[in-house]
Parts: sequence; structure tokens; C-alpha cells
Amino acid sequence: MPMKLRVILASVVAVLGIGALGFGASRVMAVKHYRQSTVPTIFVHGYGSSYRAEDKMARAAMRAGETKTIVRANVDKNGKVTFNRQIPKGAINPIVEVNLEDNRLSGFRGDFIKGYHHGATYVKNVVTAVQKQGKFPAINLVGHSMGNLEIAFYINDNAGHLPKINHLVAIAGHYNGLRGQSTAESAVNQDGLPASEDQVFRELLSLRETFPKSTRVLNIYGNLDDGSNSDGAVPVNSSKSLKYLVASRAKSYRELSVHGKNAQHSRLHENNNQVDNALIDFLWAK
Repeated sequence: MPMKLRVILASVVAVLGIGALGFGASRVMAVKHYRQSTVPTIFVHGYGSSYRAEDKMARAAMRAGETKTIVRANVDKNGKVTFNRQIPKGAINPIVEVNLEDNRLSGFRGDFIKGYHHGATYVKNVVTAVQKQGKFPAINLVGHSMGNLEIAFYINDNAGHLPKINHLVAIAGHYNGLRGQSTAESAVNQDGLPASEDQVFRELLSLRETFPKSTRVLNIYGNLDDGSNSDGAVPVNSSKSLKYLVASRAKSYRELSVHGKNAQHSRLHENNNQVDNALIDFLWAK
């Protein structure tokens, strides 16, 4: 091979090699940008829904490289938990999608408080079953709609006997009622205290004394900007009342208001890039 051609080929190989090294380094840096821990994140869906409501957010986290592990925790009406597969030992940032058979708390229609206390036992059973799979240092919790109330009651009902909860993400939580209820529409002050409180909110007031101080909170809610000041189902003020319940004790408390058509109640978890990115950064960014 002529010397000139060998020099050209060597230069090309060198450039390609540098490019490959640079590409590899950028991938490693991207991965290192996120926490690499074994802490599982448990997603709890809303009323009448299933794990499918959580799956788009979980898959977004997988595409972003935060995790390679998504497992499903099926919960029957008696509260028995079974998994579609085990969390692999040492799995990084594993996600657990809760799938409730009793997804309407059907035995408690007309008594929301008893219903949410019952739903809290489903969350507790999932957490207990997850903990049996490994010695996890902590958990994260993510709820949508009714799932938030089940999580809030779980935390309140088990104060003093909780695992460490690093992060709580509340999406479209109706802590002071749903659209159409006067309490839900009532104004909240700068601390999140509503002018009028419903029974569920009052039941959760003890969170002001029991909420874990190690937990960071992200409260996401939607506003369609159509004059309703709601996501179509949950008024903004009902969601914002979470601040009064937990912010004084939480390690940190943040709110994210999503606006426009993608702020609709179900769209907040359905292919919503703004919510997905906020959730990923809050849970796993260093």
C-alpha cells in the first residue's frame, strides 16, 4: 500500500477512534448525571384505572436511561400482592407499577374516608411486599388522582412505622375535594390552607405532625386555562392544599403548574413530556 494512502487511512481511523471515545464518554456522563441507587419507586394509579396509567411515565424513565427494571405489583380485592416478576438483585432505580383490582374502592362508596383508609392498606401491602424482595435503603412514591389519597392515608396511618421515603410526587391530587364541591373550589392562602375544608382534608390534618421530615415533595397539578381553574376534574386549589398538610415538615416542597390542553386530568400522566421530565429530574437527577 502506498505510504500516502496508509497515512490517510491512519488519520481516518484516528478520527473515528476519537469520535467513538467521545461518544462513549458522553453516554457515561449522561448516565452519571442521575442517581444510581437501588431505591424502588412505587407508582399508584387513580380511580377506575390500572397500571397502564403509570406505564407511560415509567417507560419515559426507561427511555431516558434512569432504569432498566419495571415490575408490576398486582393487588387483589383482599389486598394480596403478587408480582409479574421479582426485582433483580442490585437493579438500578427499579420501578414498581401498582395494579389494583379494587380500583374504585367499591365497598366504600359514599364514605370516602373509610375508602381511603382501606386503600392505604393496599399501598402498605405493596411496600411490605417490595421490602421482602431486598434490603432497600428507602422508597419513592408517585401517585395520580385517587392514588395520592391512598398514599397520603398510608403515610398518616402508619406514622412511626414507615420505611424511609426519599421522594413523593403527587399528580392531580384532590386533597380538598373534586370539581363541583364547594370546598375544592375555595381559595387557599399562601400556606395552602383552604378557606373551607372538606372531611378528607380534615382527616389528613394530622400529617402536619406525622409527615416524614426526610421526604422531598413535588406537587404537580393542571390548569386547562378554560376558566375552570382546574384540570377538568380537580381544581387547582384542591391540589394546592397539599402544601398546608406537608410543607412545614417535608425536607423540601415544590409545585409545578401545567397549563393548556395537556393539563387535562388524564393527560397529566399520558405522554406528557413536561410531567415526565419534571418527574425524572426530581426523582433521579443528582
